[in-house]
Amino acid sequence: MTDILIHPLTQDAFAPFGDILALKSAPDKLINQGLCGRHHDLALMDFGADGRAGISLFDATPRSLPYVLELVERHPEGSQAFIPMTETPFLVIVAPDENGIPGRPLAFRTEAGQGINFHRNIWHGVLTPLFAPGLFAVVDRIGKSANLEEYWYEIPFTVSGDVT
Repeated sequence: MTDILIHPLTQDAFAPFGDILALKSAPDKLINQGLCGRHHDLALMDFGADGRAGISLFDATPRSLPYVLELVERHPEGSQAFIPMTETPFLVIVAPDENGIPGRPLAFRTEAGQGINFHRNIWHGVLTPLFAPGLFAVVDRIGKSANLEEYWYEIPFTVSGDVT
């Protein structure tokens, strides 16, 4: 196995793969009689010509470190956003595309309150909460065409690092 270290999730590092969903330093505008700050339009959502947005709830089993990464997937027809419904960090794994197959993965740890949006056709690991409960709202493409491609690495990766 090959080791991969976990890095903090930053917009610069994550930009080639998607968007970070988090509060800005100040809201774009105040709404609801000035009692709610709206942080507007945080992600490029893409559902393709024949898709529509869907909101689902995922209840994922937490994983422990070191984590063995054998599988990544991508969604060729649309983006996919993961919005945690708890204040705990989770693991985000992405991989660059190298001529139709995933390259060496990168691992990130979110901060409490951060979500992510994978852009269309980005190789990524499965939903990987590190703490219970692993409850997430997921916004992704609903449509009739196939929107999932999986890739199993011949040699797994071991993802490790401090997630406290």
